[in-house]
Amino acid sequence: MKKNILFVLTILFIFSGCATWKGIKKDSNDAWKATKGAIHEATE
Repeated sequence: MKKNILFVLTILFIFSGCATWKGIKKDSNDAWKATKGAIHEATE
């Protein structure tokens, strides 16, 4: 029984970590695009 609970908690932690990592990647990608746009406008 304890193994099953530990297994379920581990799976939930892994999936929540993946969702968080995807969010971090998206946010950093958006920030990079905004930075490139600002640099392009400043150098025109």
